[in-house]
Formats: sequence, C-alpha cells, structure tokens
Amino acid sequence: MEKKVLNLLIFIVTVSPSFSQTGGDNVYEFLNLTHSGLVSSLGGTNVSLQGNNLNLAYHNPALLNSGMNNCLALNYVNYFAGINYGLAMYSRSFPGTGNFAAGLTYINYGSFTETDASGTITGSFTAAEYALSLIYSRQIDSLFSIGVNFKPVLSQLEKYTSAGFAFDLGCSWHNSSNLFSAGLVIKNAGYQVTTYAGEPREKLPFEIQAGISQTLAHAPFRFSLTLRHLEKFDLTYQYQEPVSASDTRVSSGFLENSMRHVILGVELIPSKNFYLSAGYNYQRRKELEIESKVSTVGLSWGFGINTSFLNIEFGRATYHLAGSSNSVSLIVRLDRFYKKYRN
Repeated sequence: MEKKVLNLLIFIVTVSPSFSQTGGDNVYEFLNLTHSGLVSSLGGTNVSLQGNNLNLAYHNPALLNSGMNNCLALNYVNYFAGINYGLAMYSRSFPGTGNFAAGLTYINYGSFTETDASGTITGSFTAAEYALSLIYSRQIDSLFSIGVNFKPVLSQLEKYTSAGFAFDLGCSWHNSSNLFSAGLVIKNAGYQVTTYAGEPREKLPFEIQAGISQTLAHAPFRFSLTLRHLEKFDLTYQYQEPVSASDTRVSSGFLENSMRHVILGVELIPSKNFYLSAGYNYQRRKELEIESKVSTVGLSWGFGINTSFLNIEFGRATYHLAGSSNSVSLIVRLDRFYKKYRN
C-alpha cells in the first residue's frame, strides 16, 4: 500500500508541468478555500503543522493521526458579498490499520435575481458547490507518514450542474526531538466527469505545496514557511522576459516570482490552552493591493482557546480594503465531551 502511494506521488510530480494553471483558469476553485481559523490566520495554507487539530488533515492528509481519534471539526467562514462556506469533518483511528476521516465542504454563493434579455425580472436562482472528503493516513515509522484525500465534487450554478473528483496525496515528516516538521502535498489531481452545458472539460486547480514548521526550544514560538505552486514558477499575470544578460529585470523578476510562492506564519503559544497567530501571504497582497493605499492586505491574524474537550479558533484575513474574511472553528473531542457531561 505504502509503495503504491509513493509511486503515485512520484508519477504526478513528473507530469505536473501539464497542470501548471493557477487561480481563475480552472473549475472547482472552491477546493482551495481555507476553512480552519488557525490555518486562515497563518496566511491561508499550511501543510507541515503537527498536532491534534483535525482541520490540518484537510490541507495535508498525512497530518491525520491517532491523536485526532473521535474528533468532530465544524468550520464556518463569513466571506464576501453574501457568500459563505464551511466544512464539517469527523475522524476515527484503528490501531494497525490507520486513520480515517470523512467530511463535507460547501460554498453557498447566495441568491441571484433572474431576468430575461430585456431586463424584466422573472424570478431568482441560487448557486452552490459541494465536495466530500474521504481521508486515509498511515504512519510508516516514527518520523514519516503518508495520506490520501479523495474528493468527489458536485457543482450547481443555476440550472447547470457539473460533477468530478479530485485527489490530494501527502506525506509528512516529524522529528519531535528537534521540534521540526515538514510536509509535501500534491493537491487536486483529478478530472471533471460532466461539464455544465456540454462545453469542453476544464482543468482542476492542481498544485504542489511544501512547507516546514519549527518550534523554538526555549521560547513560546512556532514558525512556518509554506511554498505554493511548486509546479509553476511564474505566478504573475504579466511577466517580461529579460532582453539581455545584463537586464536588471533578471534579478527583480526572479525575486518577485520567488516571493509569490511564499506564505509565512508565526504562533505565540504561552500555554497549551491559548495561542495567538499571524501570517503573511505575499501573492495575495500583490494581486489585491491598491497602490495608493496598501494597508494590511495580505496579512492575517487569529487566536485559539483549547480545553480538554473543545478547541475554539478564530482567524481573520485581509483580502482587500473592501473587507476581510472571518473564520470560526470548533473542534470537539467527542469521547471527552460525553465523559464530562455524563459526570
């Protein structure tokens, strides 16, 4: 089983240049939305954090572990223009077999006014998209684990529907003695089975992500570095090739494109019951900033309160001067929850 998964990882990395599309070019873009309050506060993506937070398994299925056994994660995000989305997920672990989780993510685009060609209102319609998450992970040894997330997708936009599926394949490496962890994920490798109106099939938002996290031994900080779209270097909309070896655009273009892959996150963890977090997403900042007033676009922050049976997370990410998104997460350890209220 483990050998087959590793071979599939190598195969997809090899063919990844054929999938080098970024946001706006693909179908089912909602698969890349961030539900977790913690991950949202750390810049929107993280594939390396270790812990018992079930939401982490959505970003890297290899992070699903036995410490998340019998956990229920509930997430809600208040987005923009009446759009909201969320994720509900439950996990179980079986010694000797592995770890399993199942969840449902959705995005509701709200209600729209329907008119005819002359502008006469004829009614209203809605739009929404859904995806299941069926996750399996297995620990190979004391340091290394692998995981897969199978995601059947259903999209309904007015009277048009589309169905497809996607896979996330991930691996994780964790050295507890050095307080260091790393992760690699191949996301949204899949296929659009049926199209909306018989048009040609579209590509899914495929990408490769990698990251590292380091906790300081003598200070309450944990730092994370995440790299997105490793399958494609140029993430700008307009990129000019250098005209000569002495062209100054060589260095500026390289640095600019390199930084667009980077997401930075930091957590202040003074105790196991509370944390503060912040993140910086350079690509988000460059795409959505207004030159006359950059403000805090691309920055995010949040906090969490942890008890023996319940974790509460909040994350706020600034996308534009027009507003920010707010993410709220509840993670319930059901066995401890029942035990507490039974007594």
